[in-house]
Amino acid sequence: MDKVMKLASQKAVVIFSLSSCCMCHTVKSLLHDLGVNAAVYELDEDPRGREMEKALAKLVGRNPPVPAVFIGGKPVGSTDRIMSLHLGGKLVPLLRDAGALWV
Repeated sequence: MDKVMKLASQKAVVIFSLSSCCMCHTVKSLLHDLGVNAAVYELDEDPRGREMEKALAKLVGRNPPVPAVFIGGKPVGSTDRIMSLHLGGKLVPLLRDAGALWV
């Protein structure tokens, strides 16, 4: 869990993902389209990915735990939460406050 939290706080936006996950792709695409340069950790391509996946499952309370999005070092949620924030007009201000957007 410590490794996950350390990685999650190294950039304004961090996404834990699986390269084959369509929901992960959706979140990554949305954030990219908004101009966010997120740190993305593909757990299926990382030697310690299984360990991180288990830690994330405990942290976020769901399995599979991806996509897991952290903004400003805090867990924000998965696809449904990110889309809900975006549609409600709250995602961009959250990203701006975390220093992920300059607009």
